[in-house]
Amino acid sequence: MERVALPAGPIDYIDTGTGADDRRPVLVFGHGLLMNETQWRKVIPLLDEFRCITPTWPLGAHRQPMNSDADLTQNGVANIVADFLEALDLTDVTLVLNDWGGGQFIITEGRAERVGRLVLASCEAFDNFPPKPARPAVALCRLPGGTRLFMRLMGTAAFRHGDRGYGILTKGRIPDDVLDDWFAPATRSAEIRRDLRKFSIGSPPRKTLLDWSARLGSFERPVLVVWAVDDAMFPVEHAHRLVDLFPDARLVLVDDSRTLIGEDQPERFATALREFASARPRTDAPH
Repeated sequence: MERVALPAGPIDYIDTGTGADDRRPVLVFGHGLLMNETQWRKVIPLLDEFRCITPTWPLGAHRQPMNSDADLTQNGVANIVADFLEALDLTDVTLVLNDWGGGQFIITEGRAERVGRLVLASCEAFDNFPPKPARPAVALCRLPGGTRLFMRLMGTAAFRHGDRGYGILTKGRIPDDVLDDWFAPATRSAEIRRDLRKFSIGSPPRKTLLDWSARLGSFERPVLVVWAVDDAMFPVEHAHRLVDLFPDARLVLVDDSRTLIGEDQPERFATALREFASARPRTDAPH
């Protein structure tokens, strides 16, 4: 595990790169709320031909708290993504988002110059921030002591594996040791819970989200939309709308999977990433 100091605070990450002479294409993976780099534990081993970087964003499972004044709104965390790419001097990155979709606002913040390709995989989009099944948890986090209560609920098997917890995200059952690792920081640390609360309640009004989304079409580089057909959080309709929104976008639909496609269908997801990130730019794509 490596760590980089950003203006907002420390970001931990794992990098499969082998040094300055590593010329493999770079994939940077995002993750969902209260998750960390292990969201991709089934996918990364299938992508040896790429340099894979898995940061842990400040979405509640981060191991070190952010600065107390850090902006952890949706666009604030998008700027943290941009700061991370800049700090590691990464260019022509394929940025992979799954579950949390706010990283796409790196475009509306005018900071997507280091992103060569974008992958949107069953994630928040348009005005679906947060998705409907997650809204009761967000409402709870708004209350005094609500974030701590939410983490206590996540410590119970019935809640964490049920549809009000993380059971809704996969067809199978996420192992308890993985969930324990995801939930431990916010369970133990008041400062991490502070960050989690700031992020959870940091989505702007619906009109603002739709205004931002309308501007995403300015990103003319390749976009891959990968969507789980059986997703219970993010409607498949959004996948088609995203493909229509971006000038150079393609769609892959994945059967027998829910939101965390890398959990339910890691081989299928890795294949889609490999084909997309290795492809030459289309000759008819906008420039």
